[in-house]
Amino acid sequence: MREPFVMLVDDETQFVEITEKRLSARNVKIVTAASAEECLETLSAHETLDVIVLDMKMPGMDGLEALKKIKRDFPLIEVIMLTGHGTMDTAISAMKKGAFDFLVKPFNIDELLLNIEAATKKKREHEEKIKIALKQEILSKYGPFYYT
Repeated sequence: MREPFVMLVDDETQFVEITEKRLSARNVKIVTAASAEECLETLSAHETLDVIVLDMKMPGMDGLEALKKIKRDFPLIEVIMLTGHGTMDTAISAMKKGAFDFLVKPFNIDELLLNIEAATKKKREHEEKIKIALKQEILSKYGPFYYT
């Protein structure tokens, strides 16, 4: 499997820098955004993105609102929510809106990496199923000579 491609979204610059270095050292390709708005603005430029690691509490748009828009516009991208102020209600709300998982800061980098790998696998499996379904649809409409 090729390395996971992740967008890390958090307004805490030091947290982003440290997490980016630690994940990069573990063969994760990283792009960063300092806000939910920046994340949404740059998503279409990163077509092969697998996972977004998204902070819940940021100035401007919060993580839950960003999650809703990400899942609406990019439904295959998996989102792992992060918060320093986690409650069970917040976690449930994030999962209902389509989050892959929910981690509370501070977290173990290996736990985040395992979540990223599992989310990447899920996203890529969904992409593969879609490709197979599209191929079968084309074959059923046009026959085997159309799709080579």
